[in-house]
Amino acid sequence: MSAGTLEFAWSPELVALQAEAHEVADAAIAAHGQHDDAWINGYSRVFSRELGRRGWIGMTWPTEVGGGGRSVLERFVVTEALIDKGAPIAASWFADRQMGPTLIAYGTPEQQRDFLPGILAGETGWCIGMSEPDAGSDLASLATRAVRDGDHYVVDGQKIWTSFGETADYCYLICRTSSEGPRHAGISELIVPMDTPGVTVRPIEDMTTNRHFCEVFFDGVRVPAANLVGEEGGSFRQTMRQLEHERGGVDRLLSNRALYLEALGRADTADPLVRQEVARLETGYRIGRLLVLREVLGQAPRQFSAATKAFCTEHEQRVADFVARTWGMDATLWGRAARGACYAPAYTIMGGTSLILRNILGERTLGLPREPVVTR
Repeated sequence: MSAGTLEFAWSPELVALQAEAHEVADAAIAAHGQHDDAWINGYSRVFSRELGRRGWIGMTWPTEVGGGGRSVLERFVVTEALIDKGAPIAASWFADRQMGPTLIAYGTPEQQRDFLPGILAGETGWCIGMSEPDAGSDLASLATRAVRDGDHYVVDGQKIWTSFGETADYCYLICRTSSEGPRHAGISELIVPMDTPGVTVRPIEDMTTNRHFCEVFFDGVRVPAANLVGEEGGSFRQTMRQLEHERGGVDRLLSNRALYLEALGRADTADPLVRQEVARLETGYRIGRLLVLREVLGQAPRQFSAATKAFCTEHEQRVADFVARTWGMDATLWGRAARGACYAPAYTIMGGTSLILRNILGERTLGLPREPVVTR
């Protein structure tokens, strides 16, 4: 590389790792099928264990807790390849992306000892108990309550849109432990085994026939106080950090990439308008990838994952529109294109709506004032 230039190519080691990941993805697809939105709809415990055997879960976690101690770019290369192809990584994705890093940052040594090995091996699945019927984007208004009773908390309440609630071994539950002071100050985090008496799960089948969304009810559920993660009442800060992991990753860019690549084979690229649209989408992929890489490398400003997630998921919606138009009338028949079109609105809702993310970006990253409320 000559002086004054910037090299975007991967190193030979990363190129070799990328090729290996593509081979693993192809084998997984042959065995378990190809999945659009593979990180949330491609569920295979068998493949999760394969990822664990390869050390591809917790790749960047410290070796002291059993992680791989590898670079963030190595993890990026592997996850990009698996999601790009449509390999079924959903069974381990939440735990790898969020729960493990959260336990490493805030968990006790005992919690790390008890829960991280199962995640690393691809043996245990996790769900996140966050949204409620009356507390979606406004997390501080949640009502699910955990009351201390000796060496346990007693949990009562309801969660909704809890992906993998039906299959998870553990729920990482965000709940209210106090009503004193500001709303966000009384929220805590508990690890709840899903086989605990009083936990009831009802899957929600969406219009694409997916069943990963669930309602979860807690009726007098007794959870050991030792399962409190971090400080009691300290969840809001911890959850905001957790959401940085959730919003700034490559999964928010490549969900329907495999479907897009198939659509390219059908597209009439002799039409200049189609070529222009393809050029816009390809440009969007490259911009989104650079935004994600800034997050991965720790170069993005504080809370900038809100902007990354908004851009990338809106790009995914444009991809879904392109796919549906390319399929034409065939997209009205049930299949990948129809499913992709029906699923597309979810991209800018899951993990925080684009409107909320723009508020976060304006207020917390840019420091813009809130608009005053004008009354007449």
